[in-house]
Amino acid sequence: MVTYPVMEHFYTLQGEGFWTGCAAYFIRLAGCDVGCSWCDVKESWDGTKHPFYSIDEMKSWLLDCPAEIVVITGGEPTLYDLAPLTTMIKSLGVRTHIETSGTNALTGIWDWISFSPKRFKRHLDEYNNNASELKMIIAHKNDLRWSKEMEEKMSKESSLYIQPEWEVRKEMEPLCIDFIKENPRWRLSLQTHKYLGID
Repeated sequence: MVTYPVMEHFYTLQGEGFWTGCAAYFIRLAGCDVGCSWCDVKESWDGTKHPFYSIDEMKSWLLDCPAEIVVITGGEPTLYDLAPLTTMIKSLGVRTHIETSGTNALTGIWDWISFSPKRFKRHLDEYNNNASELKMIIAHKNDLRWSKEMEEKMSKESSLYIQPEWEVRKEMEPLCIDFIKENPRWRLSLQTHKYLGID
């Protein structure tokens, strides 16, 4: 029986990127091979510390709410074979979205791929062509320069976002605004769920 370690699951609004403001059911898988220093869910990193759930159990969560989007996040969800999970979600007529750093091969059926690479952990090149959106987290000024380098590698169909890292947002937001004004293909992503005080 296929099971996945789940840190948490909840119905809320998408707070970041292209789908900001849309209702979505989040399933946060536990386990991570990236380990960002500024991660706000470090308790998700160790997959052995969280309960495992079957596909049928996870299906029951979705049957109990009117979600039209399910977001699989982490941790780093690409550590797992996500084909069985996405097959179940699609059988309900629901959109499948994933949030990933792109460090492992992508499995499953996806309507939206939110790709957020990290400088200290190499991502797979397949994400450069397949990502629906590129979301760059800006914690240092140098991250803006790297964002421009990533832009050159991305498909022209990908939406481009820069997002100030939450703990240094007061310093980074003005830099991000100036960057977008100079590079108008980019858009600003904010963690609106944190401003609103919701999950």
